[in-house]
Amino acid sequence: MWNDAEKFLRKDNHIAPLIKEWGKCTIKPIRKSIYFEDLVEAIINQQLSGKAASTIFGRVKKLLKRIEPSSIMKIKDQKLRDAGLSWQKVSYVKDLASRVEKKELKLSLLNKLDDGEVIEELTKVKGIGNWTAEMFLMFGLARPDVFPIDDLGIKKGFEKVTKREWDKVGSPKFAEKHWKPYRTIASWYLWRSLDNR
Repeated sequence: MWNDAEKFLRKDNHIAPLIKEWGKCTIKPIRKSIYFEDLVEAIINQQLSGKAASTIFGRVKKLLKRIEPSSIMKIKDQKLRDAGLSWQKVSYVKDLASRVEKKELKLSLLNKLDDGEVIEELTKVKGIGNWTAEMFLMFGLARPDVFPIDDLGIKKGFEKVTKREWDKVGSPKFAEKHWKPYRTIASWYLWRSLDNR
C-alpha cells in the first residue's frame, strides 16, 4: 500500500535505515463498521500505558459483547467505571455514543472529509482532542500525511533518529520539509525506532 511512500522516504537518510530494519509500514484503513469501536478504544488509551489500556478495553468488550452506540448508551455508568474507565472517560464515551445516535456525528462519512474536517468533527466530542483525532486519521483512515506533534513517542523518536533536539529545530517544519507528503509513514518509523527487539 505504501510503495510510493517508501520509495520517497528511502531517499531520506534518517528514515531509510528504519525502512531497512523494520520493513514495510503496516498501517491500513479499518472497516467503517468499526470506526465507533476504534474511537472508544482511542479514548480509553488516552494517558495510559499500552498494557493497562488493552486490559481495560478487553473488559469493556467482554461487558458489551458489541461496542456500538446503543450498547454504550444502555449500560450503567458504574459498570463502565468498574471495568476500569475513569468517570471522565465514562462521560467521554457516553458523549461519543450520544452524538453518533443523534446523527450529530456521522461516522460513516468521515472517510469522505479532508484531514482538517475530520479533526473538526471529532474534536466536537467531549474528550477527543487533536491527538486522538490524529490517531484516527492515521490508524483508522490511513491518511498519508499526518504528523502528531503532541505525541511523546514522536518527540522521542524524532530526537533519537535525527540527533536533533525537538524544541530547537522547529521539528514540525523539519518534518514538513523532509517527509511531506508521507509524514504518517515517517511517524510510524519514528515509533518503531523506540521498539526494543
